[in-house]
Amino acid sequence: MINALSFDIEDWFQVENLKSAISYDEWDSMELRVVENTEKILRILRDSDAKATFFVLGWVAQKCPDLVREIDACGHEIASHGFSHQLVYNMTESAFRQDIRKAKDILEGITKNRVLGYRAPSFSITRESLWALDILKQEGYTYDSSIFPVSFHDRYGFTGCSDKPFSWPNGLTEIPLSVYRVRSLALPLAGGGYFRLLPYAYFKFFLKRLNRKNDRFTFYLHPWEFDPDQPRVNVPPSYRFRHYINLKFTEKYLRRLLKDFSFERISVAHGLTA
Repeated sequence: MINALSFDIEDWFQVENLKSAISYDEWDSMELRVVENTEKILRILRDSDAKATFFVLGWVAQKCPDLVREIDACGHEIASHGFSHQLVYNMTESAFRQDIRKAKDILEGITKNRVLGYRAPSFSITRESLWALDILKQEGYTYDSSIFPVSFHDRYGFTGCSDKPFSWPNGLTEIPLSVYRVRSLALPLAGGGYFRLLPYAYFKFFLKRLNRKNDRFTFYLHPWEFDPDQPRVNVPPSYRFRHYINLKFTEKYLRRLLKDFSFERISVAHGLTA
C-alpha cells in the first residue's frame, strides 16, 4: 500500500518549542541550517526511490529559493507551511489570510506550479480556529493537512475528528495526521518528536496494522530533526527535551521506515491529483 510522506520545511530556530528564547525579529541573525538538512532528506529519499510532500515555510522559500527549486526538480510536491510559523489560533483572520497568501505567492512564483496543500504550524487548526478552513478555500488551497486527532498534547489535538481523509462542508479536503485508535485513545503515529522518543518497533507494529486494515497513513518530519549538531538554546526543560531528544537516530529510523513501507506525495497517495 502507498502511504503519504511529508516534511515541514522550517529551520531549527523557527520551532514553537524554542520561541521563548528566539523571537521572530531575531530570525535574520540566526545560522541557516535548513538547506543542508533538507538536502540530506532529499538524498535519503533518492536512495529509497520515495517521493514526498514538502510543506515549505514561506520565510525559508524567500531566503532559499534554490532549495525550493531543487525539491521541485527532484519530483516532490511543494506545499505551504504559511509564511511566519505563527500558531493559527493566536492569529487574527486578517493576519492569517495575509500569511497564507504571501507564502503561496512566493512558492508559486518560484516553481511556476500551483500550490495545492497547506499545513498549519504545530497543527494549530483546532476547534478554536476552524474559521481558517474557509480562508484556505478562498485563497485557492485544495487540501489541508493540519488536523492531528491525537488524544493528548498541550498545543494541538482534535478529539472526535475523523482520522481518515474527509471533506469539510466548504469542499476543502482534509488529510489528518495518523493515529491508531485503542478504545477511547488515539495513539500518535504520524512522526515528529514521537518518532524520536518512542522505539521504532512501536511505529512498525501499528503502521502495519493500519495498512492491513487498508488504511493509508500520513507521516511527517522536519529538517532540523536530522541535525544533532544544531545549536543548543536555553528553554524550559520540557521544551528542551521535546526538541533535542534522540536527534542522532532520526536518519536511521527514517531509512528503516522507507525500507518497511512505500511512500508517495500526499496529493498522489490520497488521490488528489492525477
